[in-house]
Amino acid sequence: MNLRRVGILVLRYVFVYRRSVIRLVEVWFWPTMELLLWGYVTLFLQRVGEGAVPRLVTFLIGAMILWDVLYRAQQGITLSFLEDVWVRNLLNIFCAPVRLSEYIAATFLFGLVRVGVTLVSLAALAWVLYRFDLFELGFALLPFMANLLILGLALGIITTAIILRFGQAAEALAWAVPFLIQPFAAVFYPVSVLPPSVQAIARAIPCTYVFEGMREVLRAGVFRWDHFGWALGLNLLYLAFGIWLLVRMFELARERGLLGRLTMQ
Repeated sequence: MNLRRVGILVLRYVFVYRRSVIRLVEVWFWPTMELLLWGYVTLFLQRVGEGAVPRLVTFLIGAMILWDVLYRAQQGITLSFLEDVWVRNLLNIFCAPVRLSEYIAATFLFGLVRVGVTLVSLAALAWVLYRFDLFELGFALLPFMANLLILGLALGIITTAIILRFGQAAEALAWAVPFLIQPFAAVFYPVSVLPPSVQAIARAIPCTYVFEGMREVLRAGVFRWDHFGWALGLNLLYLAFGIWLLVRMFELARERGLLGRLTMQ
């Protein structure tokens, strides 16, 4: 992998966003709207419950911010890939001496920049509006973030591979894939509220252990290393499968001329 080529690709995305006010606004708009929605809903529930759920705001706002980390990491890869498809630039990139690994690394690194910008703004807004301190998680914030970023990378790679194989008809998956796992991942509620049959699905999703661990830290101040181990192990399996699938679909796309067809649809 040539780091210079990766850096040039990242710089290309920076230039695109620097020249587009709409893209810059989009980085903050949707996360801010979700924070306002969930924040005021939980304040209302807490008021109706007359203090019976004192940690509800903390649990839901923390879950919302961490979920956005996962979602933005996945979107960093898939939307960057789709933008190259939409402007018919994908074929030009792979005609140049750019490896698939360098392209994915560049999209992920640029996604990290977007995640960082969004995370800082959401953390500040959550403190101003709801007195929620994201850094209350302490040391646990780092392994939580790392696991969510790895899962976002894996989901982004898997989504890109599917779009490569099935073309623009599969574009909706760029937004749908994270939300397909959200009901089972115990993002806003514990695994225990799910039916027993669904709990088995939940425990096969890496981010389930992250959100369960977050609630444990906020409730009791305890970092569960077993949750961390399960999340990391499953993430590595997901990532390995995603890389295998992407390489396989990319080779298939080149053999069948799907790259050129994808940019002409």
